[in-house]
Amino acid sequence: MSNKILFITDPVASLNIMKDTSLFMIEHAQSLNMQPYQCETSDISFSNGLVQAHAKEIEFKAKDILLKESDKNIYLKDFKYVFMRKDPPVDENYMNTLHLLDLAQSNGANVINNPSAVKKFNEKIFALYFTKYIPSTLISSKVSELKAFAKDFSEIVIKPLNGMGGESIYKLSEIGSDEESIIQELTNEGKTSIVGQEFLPEIYDGDFRILIINGKPFNKTLARIPQGESFKGNLAAGGKGVAQDLQPHQEEVANEIGTVLMKYGIIFAGLDMIGSKVTEINVTSPTCARQIFDQTGEDPIRELFAGL
Repeated sequence: MSNKILFITDPVASLNIMKDTSLFMIEHAQSLNMQPYQCETSDISFSNGLVQAHAKEIEFKAKDILLKESDKNIYLKDFKYVFMRKDPPVDENYMNTLHLLDLAQSNGANVINNPSAVKKFNEKIFALYFTKYIPSTLISSKVSELKAFAKDFSEIVIKPLNGMGGESIYKLSEIGSDEESIIQELTNEGKTSIVGQEFLPEIYDGDFRILIINGKPFNKTLARIPQGESFKGNLAAGGKGVAQDLQPHQEEVANEIGTVLMKYGIIFAGLDMIGSKVTEINVTSPTCARQIFDQTGEDPIRELFAGL
């Protein structure tokens, strides 16, 4: 059986060697005597009746990343595993890649996570399937509806459906002309739906990332805590990550959601909770594994690979 394993990522030069979960996975693959390869979505193509990748061997050596030039394509079915780890936004190019990965899977490729499920579940809308756990939420492109929603709360947050890393998230306490301009911009003048959500003050205790592996929550979480005057816990937005034990209420929710994830072939996901509320279920490129390991010595990726 092949020992080749493919990681489809953003450009390697853009990945933080000290924090990135995809690179952490590549290190694990090496430790298991697998041969990791890397490519980008633009390297995935279809030819001779099969989906293939123009992939390069990737190697960690003394904390340096080495990429070997490649002059050939490899069929995706010839990899032991194919990890789709490209970060959002889930735009046209992303979706086209998922279509090709879906085809590759039908021809025998082992794609993680299931591309059909990633296509099906927008990460913010997926949380809405679990209505008893979510904060009060509105999805709409209409400024009037967002303004009416805001009247029911002292503060709300608004954010795009396909954003990540805390980008374009705003906290509003009232909707004046300036705030209406922000909504108009986010909704593309009323053409694009966005998320409106009640503001959860528990965010200041942390936006908890819970890794769900093969349907079960990992026993350590990462509380991403806003810093200074910010209300954003996202690490990319300046939040501080503090590893903590999984709490009983988090475990209960994560187990319920994990059952659904496994049904659709999502074996590695990131559940985000603020207080007792679910805000997002990341199925594209869950992160925080390296931070959890660095702080606790507990290794989510070892558990992931053990279950493959």
